Amino acid sequence: MPILKDKNILLGVTAGIAAYKTANLVRLFIKAGANIKVVMTPASKDFITPLTLSTLSKNPVYSSFTDKEDDNAVWNNHVELGLWADLFIIAPATANTLSKMVNGASDNLLLATYLSAKCPVYFAPAMDLDMYKHPSTKESFKKLLEFGNIMIPATSGELASGLVGEGRMAEPEDIVEFIEKDILKKLPLRGKKVLITAGPTYEAIDPVRFVGNHSSGKMGFEIANAAANLGAEVILVTGPTHQKLEHTLIAIKPVTSAQEMYDEVHKHYTDCDVAILSAAVADYRPQEIAKNKIKKKDTTFTIQLEKTKDILKSLGEQKQNQFLVGFALETNNEVENAVGKLESKNLDLIVLNSLQDKGAGFGGSTNKVTFITKSKSIIEHQLKSKTEVAQDLLQLILKSIDA
Repeated sequence: MPILKDKNILLGVTAGIAAYKTANLVRLFIKAGANIKVVMTPASKDFITPLTLSTLSKNPVYSSFTDKEDDNAVWNNHVELGLWADLFIIAPATANTLSKMVNGASDNLLLATYLSAKCPVYFAPAMDLDMYKHPSTKESFKKLLEFGNIMIPATSGELASGLVGEGRMAEPEDIVEFIEKDILKKLPLRGKKVLITAGPTYEAIDPVRFVGNHSSGKMGFEIANAAANLGAEVILVTGPTHQKLEHTLIAIKPVTSAQEMYDEVHKHYTDCDVAILSAAVADYRPQEIAKNKIKKKDTTFTIQLEKTKDILKSLGEQKQNQFLVGFALETNNEVENAVGKLESKNLDLIVLNSLQDKGAGFGGSTNKVTFITKSKSIIEHQLKSKTEVAQDLLQLILKSIDA
């Protein structure tokens, strides 16, 4: 699951025997695509070496407020560390560290960083049975949860003392799974189904040739990725493209022609909450498709074309509770034409591209768009990456469906 991909994760390691498990925890975070930095309490270095965690995380390990370089002291800025992190995981979290977190003590770098962190903080308790059951420890758990921290429950098992019971730190695989599920259930599109179209369509002339366009599909794929990262279940219906995307919440449905896209979209439209049609669907197709390759004979060649079915209009006619988004690529009278399309196809939002704008349109990694809402509000954006455009679009949709 790519929920942790590109996340900045700060791992805090305290002085418990379970610290040895953090080597595997770092590897799992790296495997999930996260960026890892480690901050250790000085005493935790008795249980696992900074060299091990530095090698696995591919970053320096921090354990004191200053590092000595030659004769100069280099300050390890706890504020910068706290602000860098998207997630802060303290594992193992000992009774001593938990108590200090509750009381605002900052006698080591890890605790000072905790007090500076603006991101979600997870803690995975690890201690012996009697320590885990002690009223002061239970009070620490209660206070930390009231502060908004998130507890990864300890499990029962054999402990370092030889006792068997509660207090064993969750296994690294379970910690990663817990964090991913916790993030996922809080995502704003969790439980929503989003239907997206992308890419061109190819309309066959003969078994070799086709009528098509220059759409790369990149915009649609970025929208699909952005929607899935917000927790949506995504159906991505795509024409021929070289774009690749792997996400457990995205089901890719490849098609070739406009008719195939029409059929596939209508299979899923009834059940979706949001439909975003960014594909560049052919408006016309050859009336007849030659069974064999057409030989080059005459100096001119005429193909009789007929209209394809208007997918977007058909969805607008059938719309019930879906939020329907269309795209308009224009070369003149851009806003006027886009508003006309918005009204005639019963859309809730239209995304206007102009081929007059440098960096916009097919093929590239950037786009310059204008959003036009059902109430005719016009929201212009500067040239941005298609990744950013996708995020802007999803945020506007979220505001609209929550309104």
